[in-house]
Amino acid sequence: MTTETDEHRTALRDSVADFAKRGTDLARVRRLRGTPVEYDRAVWNEMAGLGWLGILVPEQYTGLGLGLAEAATVAEGLARALVPEPFTAAAVLAAGVLAGGDNDALKQELLPQVVSGKLIPALAWQECAGMLDVAAIEMQAAPFEGGFRLNGSKRFIAGADGYIVSAKTARGIELFWIERNAPGVGLKLEVLADGRHFGILALSDVTVTREKKVAGDAVAHAALEKALDHATVIAGAELCGVMARALEMSLDYMKTRVQFGKPIGSFQALQHRAVDLYIQQQLSSAVLEEALHALDQNPDARTRVALASRVKARCSDAGLRITREAIQIHGAIGFTDEYDAGLYLKRATVLAAWLGNAALHRRRYAQIAAGVDA
Repeated sequence: MTTETDEHRTALRDSVADFAKRGTDLARVRRLRGTPVEYDRAVWNEMAGLGWLGILVPEQYTGLGLGLAEAATVAEGLARALVPEPFTAAAVLAAGVLAGGDNDALKQELLPQVVSGKLIPALAWQECAGMLDVAAIEMQAAPFEGGFRLNGSKRFIAGADGYIVSAKTARGIELFWIERNAPGVGLKLEVLADGRHFGILALSDVTVTREKKVAGDAVAHAALEKALDHATVIAGAELCGVMARALEMSLDYMKTRVQFGKPIGSFQALQHRAVDLYIQQQLSSAVLEEALHALDQNPDARTRVALASRVKARCSDAGLRITREAIQIHGAIGFTDEYDAGLYLKRATVLAAWLGNAALHRRRYAQIAAGVDA
């Protein structure tokens, strides 16, 4: 990074830390988990006021037009505080698909609302676990005079005001914008390990006008793949934030917990374990930074896929290991629900699985490295 870029990201990192200190805490996370109202609109609007929701949105749609490095800085800082608002799902993944579409009128209508916080979008593309192929879907969009009728279901959907839905047509995979309260739309929520929710989106003869088509086949396919790879990297940044805070908590505990008349941090076995965890955290951070720098140069698709999978595999493994061992370092108190270390393990568990787990991304990376289409 240049000195100017480094200073810019440092200022942004400080801004996120200040926001987390003032605007949220783990008590709020505990209050919201397991409830249908899993995030606060007031907090979301404050994030919008700080400009974070428009980081990746082009300036012509009232966004900031910045890069993934800035989005990662925000995501990592929010993850350190376990902020439940869906920054990556809405402002990176869904907004990225919208921005990559070819319906400029729809982008002019929706993207400014995303940037202002008025509209929270979600991407509905996946129909089964363990699948990253955007074309591996069964949902159909049947044409009729003036538009399309959609039937089928999607999984792993974050709560939102509307959905960007992928469906098959005679031309291939296309994307459609559907409002949450449209006739025929149903969302059944399922509680995740960290107390937030994903849902099953069921569409029954949902009508969509041609004006609400986000993108046609070739553009839709490219927009989906690019946004998913970018969101995968930002999920890795979230994991970096989670693991860094969990490690800090563990080191602080080792300095203050006394056994046999001395802090447990003086025990060589725990020192070795802490060093191993620190190495994993630093490796993950280095892989993330390398990928962010490369991705902001807009590489070709194969390079982008390889970078995204490398980040997700490394950060998922490290995040799970560090948060699990944080529980062990804390001993019996770490297993209690009242102690905060468990919250970080639960968030890492969800993030490690979202958008593909480590094994899936290692396999995809190996295929790219071997010259095989992923």
